[in-house]
Amino acid sequence: MRKNITLPSMGQLKNFAFLKENLGFILVWPLLCAALAALLWGQTLSTIKEDKRLLKDSALKDAATLSRAYAQYLTRTTEQIDQISMHVKYDWENSHGHLRLEDLRQRGLFTASQFAVVSILGRDGKPITSTSTNGRWQDKALAEQFNFHRNNNSSALRVAMPETGAAEEKRLVHFTRRLEREEDAFDGIVVLSVEAAYLSTFYDEQSLGKNGLLAVLGEKNKIGTSRIGDQINDPGGQAFISELVLDADNGSLRVEGSNHFSDRQSRYVGWQNLRAYPLIAIVGLSEEELLSTHRNDWSSTRRYTIAGSVFLLLFALVASIMSARLSWRKHQAREVRDTYRLATEGTDDGFYMMNALRDLQGQIIDFQFIDCNARGAEFFGLNREELIDVKLSSLQGEAYFKVLLAIYSKAMETGFYEDEYQLSKESGLNMAWARRRLVRSGSGLAVTIQDISVKKENERELELLANHDGLTGLHNRHWLLNFLPDAISKASAGQHKLALLFIDLDGFKNVNDTQGHAAGDNMLKSVASRLQSVLRPTDNVIRLGGDEFVVILQPVERDSKPARVAERIAEAFQQPFWWAGEKHQIGASIGISMFPRDGEDSETLLKNADIAMYSVKAAGKGDYDFFRPELYARLRARFELEQALMQALEQNQFVLHYQPRVDTLSGEMASMEALVRWIHPERGLVSPAEFIPIAENTGLILRLGDMVMEKACAQIAAWKAMQLPELPVSINVSAKQFHAGKLHQKLSDCLRKYNVRADLLEVEITESSMMGEDNAIMEELAAIRALGIKLLVDDFGTGYSSLSQLQRLDMDILKIDRVFTNELDKSAEGKIFFKAIVSMAHALDMTVVAEGVESNAQLALLRELNCDEIQGYFISRPVPAEQIPALMQKLLLLPDDLSSDATLLTAA
Repeated sequence: MRKNITLPSMGQLKNFAFLKENLGFILVWPLLCAALAALLWGQTLSTIKEDKRLLKDSALKDAATLSRAYAQYLTRTTEQIDQISMHVKYDWENSHGHLRLEDLRQRGLFTASQFAVVSILGRDGKPITSTSTNGRWQDKALAEQFNFHRNNNSSALRVAMPETGAAEEKRLVHFTRRLEREEDAFDGIVVLSVEAAYLSTFYDEQSLGKNGLLAVLGEKNKIGTSRIGDQINDPGGQAFISELVLDADNGSLRVEGSNHFSDRQSRYVGWQNLRAYPLIAIVGLSEEELLSTHRNDWSSTRRYTIAGSVFLLLFALVASIMSARLSWRKHQAREVRDTYRLATEGTDDGFYMMNALRDLQGQIIDFQFIDCNARGAEFFGLNREELIDVKLSSLQGEAYFKVLLAIYSKAMETGFYEDEYQLSKESGLNMAWARRRLVRSGSGLAVTIQDISVKKENERELELLANHDGLTGLHNRHWLLNFLPDAISKASAGQHKLALLFIDLDGFKNVNDTQGHAAGDNMLKSVASRLQSVLRPTDNVIRLGGDEFVVILQPVERDSKPARVAERIAEAFQQPFWWAGEKHQIGASIGISMFPRDGEDSETLLKNADIAMYSVKAAGKGDYDFFRPELYARLRARFELEQALMQALEQNQFVLHYQPRVDTLSGEMASMEALVRWIHPERGLVSPAEFIPIAENTGLILRLGDMVMEKACAQIAAWKAMQLPELPVSINVSAKQFHAGKLHQKLSDCLRKYNVRADLLEVEITESSMMGEDNAIMEELAAIRALGIKLLVDDFGTGYSSLSQLQRLDMDILKIDRVFTNELDKSAEGKIFFKAIVSMAHALDMTVVAEGVESNAQLALLRELNCDEIQGYFISRPVPAEQIPALMQKLLLLPDDLSSDATLLTAA
């Protein structure tokens, strides 16, 4: 059977020939679009990959930064617990085992929410005293700590993490310290138990995300506490399912979630060892959260890329079919230009299309503007038509053009360039800072320039706020803590010295309190200007806060340099400061520490300079001194005395001694002055000259004064019960007691409490307590007199009282200071001056008492000058209360002539 064969027609043959002849022309568009699509996908994938890499790098840096911040938080928290444990150790050892934490808690200590329980375990490991009766003493971790302290002679703070899997209601972290008795023998431990969850309150969702990780590791990477997001792990559970291997003190890495975390999420983990304590701060950022935005971007970019690819394919199809229609291509080009114009004119960024101009060897020698938007032309001070076809070289200086040409040429080579830069005057652009993006487009570049001057100015202002004091404009503490470690490193590398001057103003508080904060702020500004005026521009001046300043000098070859600077500063402060037409005199006390002699780190140098400054304050202010080790010992001794003084008030270690006042002519006992004495259990009798100034400076003088008032009234009542002669007792009231207010109310309450008549209690007030025209002073004195209590001016002549002041205050008795009594029989001027005081006091109807009478010759002169009463060693030293009855009997039965029977006077 024959098959029918169909031959092609002539038309079909012509079509085959046409296709064969124009196949290359027809396929050029599909091939070109395929290449562009491949380039588009390559660029997209490269950009996404790079963005993901940058995101991961940023996550690692953020995790490391957050771990350092968390470590600082843990350090501060642990330092507070460390200090509390040292105080408890000190109080326990000094109380010889009689300290009761229950009593301290009732008085408001250890009430902070973080303290689950504070306890003292004895030598047998059993609790002696505790703030809670529900403590768990069989805790394995605590038992290990107890055994360590018992077997190791170390007083350092130790940290015990809770046992993993422990089924308690609350997981506790135990902070322990060894207690000792005589000869460093073990006496138990002090335990401060803190809820483990408290250590993870640093969590901040804004910084760590919803699934961020916080954890604290102890020794041997033992987990103390951990949390993921807002969820603090249940007792016995942890965020970890396996141990992290950390091979450095700090760092960051990506950790696979399926192998390490309970929620199976991978994280970027940063860690930081605490320098002073055996703890590791762990921070983890959820990779799932961090990459969610990246995935969204990738999804969006992929859609656009697919759309672009489809567009290219469609364009290839249309271009192949319509290649002969030039008009259509022109129409398409016009639409593209219109779309470009609409996109570029609707933004504040400058947009430019630039063509690369090349020499005969193909090297780029210039760029020419072939298009731009209106905003871009405005940056150059031109309109769009004026900028098109202009060469880049004609708008720049020669030197600056060479820099631009190198950058633009590099963008042509790499295809992309982006940066932020500060513009010079040669740039031709009217802005201070710009962000530019250069993308290769055919034979030229598409350039975008954005004005970021406002943003940079805001960043500069934020930096100033972070590192400068807002009042004085000087560097602040934050700047100092960042600068000083680098300065120390440079000094160490250069093998030269560095000096740190710690400056505290003398008398500034008085200006601030009396003239107001506006005057104080103005004074601090003037101080800052004056400090800068006597220092070199390269020297650094820092305001730490309040009225404290620091000066850093480097390099320093000899100690004489910081000494000369300190002398210039002290000399500058000798000139008064002016405010509102008034001048104020303030001084400067300066302490100096030197690197490396006085410390090799910032904290030590600051502390030692501060100690040296305090030694200047104690020596009289307005001078400078270098740090010496004995200064710290002296400061430590003062601190220990302050602590002992507080303990003495708690344990009632104070007693009153009494010194009589007698009638000058008859020798009859007229009154007694109550003088406080401190009987220390180990040091014995402590001189008032040693502890009274400390009581004044610490404010303990108020409690001490109230105690003296109570003891004096109680003693008067006791003598009355013994049916002894009723004689007035005078008590000394400090300026702080007087100015604290309501003194008359305390006196009234005390008299009523012990049923003592008001005329049996007298109040001695120094001249400085009565200075000023304040109506409150007058009202307080009047209220005391209204009770029937006599008022005495103590140590007259050493203060600032005037005749008018004494007349206005209406005092009862004037006690002349021993300085004037000692001059009586030494010079004629002394006698004349004393007589003038007596005459003045008698004219004001005041009784005169001479203090410090020590000889028969002084007694004779006092009688001659009509002095009413005398007080001093010639009559009696201050004696305990139990010796007063015998002393009363002697002085109330003395003959009229004191000097004839001086052997009757006690020498106690």
